[in-house]
This record gives sequence, structure tokens and C-alpha cells, in this order.
Amino acid sequence: MSGSAMPMAAVRLILLQLLLIIFFSTQSNSQSDIQALLKLKKSFSPGALKSWDPSSSPCAKQWVGVVCFDGIVTGLHLSDVGLSGTIDIEALQEIRGLRTISFVKNTFSGPIPEFNKLGKLKSLLLSSNQFSSEIPRNYFANMASLKKVWLDKNKFTGKIPDSLMQLPHLMELHIEGNEFSGPIPPLKYPKLIRSIDLSHNNLEGEIPESFSSINASSFVGNKGLCGKPLETDCSAMPEKPLATGVSESQSNVSNSKLLILAAIAAIVVVFLVVSFLNARRRDDDFSILEKDNHNDVVEVHVPESTIRRPRESSRKGDSRKGDSNRRGSAHGKGGMGDLLMVNDERGTFGLPDLMKAAAEVLGNGGLGSAYKAVMANGLSVVVKRMREMNRLSREAFDTEMRRLGSLRHPNVLTPLAYHYKKEEKLVVSEYMPKSSLLYVLHGDRGICHAELNWPTRLKIVKGIARGMGFLHSEFASYDLPHGNLKSSNVLLGDDFEPQLNDYAFDPLTNPNHAVQAMFAYKSPEYVQYQQVSRKSDIYCFGIIILELLTGKFPSQYLSNSKGGTDVVQWVLSAIHAQNEIELIDPEIANNTNSLGQMVNLLQIGAACIESNPTQRLDMREAIRRIEEIQV
Repeated sequence: MSGSAMPMAAVRLILLQLLLIIFFSTQSNSQSDIQALLKLKKSFSPGALKSWDPSSSPCAKQWVGVVCFDGIVTGLHLSDVGLSGTIDIEALQEIRGLRTISFVKNTFSGPIPEFNKLGKLKSLLLSSNQFSSEIPRNYFANMASLKKVWLDKNKFTGKIPDSLMQLPHLMELHIEGNEFSGPIPPLKYPKLIRSIDLSHNNLEGEIPESFSSINASSFVGNKGLCGKPLETDCSAMPEKPLATGVSESQSNVSNSKLLILAAIAAIVVVFLVVSFLNARRRDDDFSILEKDNHNDVVEVHVPESTIRRPRESSRKGDSRKGDSNRRGSAHGKGGMGDLLMVNDERGTFGLPDLMKAAAEVLGNGGLGSAYKAVMANGLSVVVKRMREMNRLSREAFDTEMRRLGSLRHPNVLTPLAYHYKKEEKLVVSEYMPKSSLLYVLHGDRGICHAELNWPTRLKIVKGIARGMGFLHSEFASYDLPHGNLKSSNVLLGDDFEPQLNDYAFDPLTNPNHAVQAMFAYKSPEYVQYQQVSRKSDIYCFGIIILELLTGKFPSQYLSNSKGGTDVVQWVLSAIHAQNEIELIDPEIANNTNSLGQMVNLLQIGAACIESNPTQRLDMREAIRRIEEIQV
């Protein structure tokens, strides 16, 4: 055997081993789903689901009610198939890709099963069964991905769970035809709702203002309800009679006590307001950065007294205060007084270090303002001042930021630290030498732009694609794994290696602000149908590909679309007329040997901006086709 044949044989052996690993991994996942489904079947009444044959595959040979995607079980649509018995939640937990469940029109009874253990569910449809009893108040607290909840035509009692009305992605809610009682909890995200029905229960009290735009038919059959959108005036509602055994004089005494308590409460409120206004005068001086001084470097200092110290430090002695503040690793119940480090690869620092640094305004983006700060140790960072990020509790926000801080990928910029305040958040990341792709491509016509030749642009596209593939894998349960992909959020290092920024913020951002600030909400499916998905990220990726190939500033980035070039229509028209070459930026078109590769990439970009999301490339296919292009 020749010396050159040995390496080739070794390569073939390695490829064969990889294919076998992939094959058996897929088979393992499939077998796991089969076992879980058969386990679930056993919990139902005998004789149910006869098509669930263990000798066949639920995806290859369609089992009744089993929905698959790419060989993975993603849904169970077992509606009107005569099921009863129990529902094995442990079996459902073993189906890792499960996102939708429908047991509509069956005969299940008893309390609601522990579906809340399935935290990644997007649809829970239980209409027309015999479920009963009260649903625990916090039942839905860990089901943040839910979009559709149908509990109608059952026998549920007690109050509507508060956690149900606080779901951050809830679009459809049907609880009509039950025995729910008491007041309606306020709806936290009313503008997301497309369909809601609370009719024919025993609800009472004033309808919260968050429901005022809902059609009145959604509340009929609840005699105790009043207020908009109903015509019943709450002031005209009869007062409830006094409880048995309580005299009128006792009631008057109680009313007097209430008046005294109300007066005391008013005094306390006035005191707190005055204290708050005084405190605001002493608030930190970081607000100086909001001034329209875009060309100057300003020195920002925070008085030591305004930094709220962690309570632990004061109990453990002064010797530990400095270290605690520098690392930002502790925080008290009253608020985070320092930076909280989530990634210490560039060392640790605290809010005082940041505040004493020279801060240069970089610009204002949709999610907030950005500043460059060079600290005393020479580390350059970018501080993003985020507002409208109160969608999650402090603890949940901390969990998300720590998750972001744990990410490691050469094409994804990992945040270093953050600072939490209710009204605003600071997110600190490493400063990238060449700034953003937007600036290099459209703003700097000097040396940097001259270096943006075809190999460099292809390198940038490949890096963006790899970074997006990583995010789509890490945040597979998110509708928008990135959510705000555009050239201003692609940062470039000295070697033009791109790093993605401003990703995975959609679950943190208030919905109304996200719609205004994030580029994924400019996709055709949101403009037409108010829907976003992972394919919305693909649309944004396609815009960047066309932007890099044409060298044109996309009008899609502008809020009013006045200015720039409508790269979508321009490219689609040229492809239809088979004039793709005229689209290529003249600064790279002179590389005539690579025109075929450029047109190939242009066609990939066009496949990413299809107006119908189902016709767009998925991320894996886009990456595969892009990686095949070689300079």
C-alpha cells in the first residue's frame, strides 16, 4: 500500500465512523420516542390507539395523532379518538421535541395533569373533556413558551390562575364553559392576544382594563361581571350583603377602622414620594451620557454613596467589600448595587471601574444606546444601556444573562457583565476593533472598506452563518433565537472574523418595544400576519447576504423605509430578468473569476428572503450551501 493511500484510507474510515455515529444517534432518538409513546399508550384505556405498533416507526409510518418534523416527534394531536384513563406525564417528558399537545373531545376526568412539567410546550389543548377541580395559582409559571391554551368545556372550578394571564407569548386563551369563579386577573400582554373567551363561568367583579378592547361576547354568561367592554356599570351592581352574624354597628366600626388605616397609608405614601424625589436628585451620574455630545469623550463618575452595596458585605467585614464590588458577584435583596459578572475571560471589574472610565458615545440602536469605555487596566468595552426590558423577573433575567455569559463560539460575542435596575439594564461586552459591519461597509470608505474584497465578504457571510447555526441550536425553543440580526449587530475583529451581538433578547424585552426595535419584526410574515418564527431570523440573514453582495444600504433597516435601497425587490427583479451580475458591488465585480460564486451566494440570499416563510431555506440548509462556496 502506497504512502498516499494510507491517509486516504484513514480519511474514509473516519468518515464512515462519523456517518455511523450520526445514523445511530438518530436511531437512538427515534427509539427513545417510540418507547415513550408506547409507555404513554399504556396509561390510556385498553384498546386505544391500535395504530401505535411497536414494529413500525411513528414518523415513517404515520401513527394516529403523532406529528413529526425531521424524524423527531414534535406534537400529539389526539383529538376525538375516545381516550380516557390517565395521562402519563413522565412518558411525555421523555419526548424531548414535544411542543404541542391536543386531547380535545376525549373523556379524561379529574384534576388537570402535571403538564406544567413540560416547560417547552407551545400549545396545550384540552377542550371538551371532564377535567375538574381548581388549577393551582402558579400552575403556568414555568410554561413561558405557551401560545395556545384551550381549557374550555370542562368542569374546572376556583379562581383563574394568575400565572395563566402572565404568560409572555400567550395568543389564544379559551376557558369558556367551566365553573371558574372570582375576579379576572389582569392580562399582562393584551396586545399579543388574537383569540380569547371567558364566557359562561361564574366570574364576578370589574373586568380589568387590559381586557377593555376584547369583544363583549367573550364575557357573556358571567352575571357578576361589570365594566368595559360590557355595558354593565360597576357602580350600579348590588353590594354584597353583610356576612351572617355581623351587625350594622359592627360594620360601621369596621368602616371607621378602614378610614383610619387609609389616612395612615396616605401619610406613608406622601413620605415615600418625598423621599423618592430627594433620592432622584442624588441618583448616579450615568445619565450624563444621554446628552447629544456625540463627538466628545466624557468623563463619567458615580459618587460612592449612590452605589447600593450588597448586604452580605457589610456583615462580613470591610476587608471583603472591595473584592465583592470589583467582581460584582453578590447582590442584596434591595437591588444589585454593582456589575454582575457572567463571563470573566477578560478579567473582573466593577461598576466603579466602569464609571471612572472615559466614555465615548457610539450611537443609538433600537434596543438602547451604546458607549465605548476604556478602563484603567486598558480593557475596552461596549456598554449598552437597555430600556423596556422588564418582561422577566429579576431572578429570571439573571438566569438568562448567565446563560448568555456561558456561550462560547468564535462567531458569537458573549457578554461580560450586566447591571440591573428596574428602569434600565446595562449590558457590557468586549469592544471589537473594526466596529460593526454596517460602519465598515457603508460608513468608512478608507482602508477598511478597501479590504472588503470578495474573499473577505465570503468569510464574513460564513462566520455569520456559523454563528446563527450555533444560536439556533442553543436557543432551539425560542421563536427568535437571534431576533435582531442586521449589519449593525455584526461586529468585526482585526481579521474581519464576525461576531454576532444583540441576540436572544426577545424573551427579555417588553413585547410592544420588541416589535418596534427588533429587525425580525420587519419580516413579511409579521407585517402581514403579526407572526414571527425562526424563519424570521432567516429573512434577516438573507438581507445581510444581499447587503454584502450589492454594497447597498437596505431600506428595510429604516423605520419608514425612506432612503437606502429596497434590496429585496431589486434582487428579485434582477433574478427574474436573469441579470444577477448587475447586482454585484462594482468593488468586487472586477474579480471576474469569482462571479459565478457571487451569483451562487446571491441566489442563496434570495432563497432566504422568500415572502412565504415555508419556502425559505432553513438554517442548516443555508449553512450547507454557503460552506460549499470556495474561493
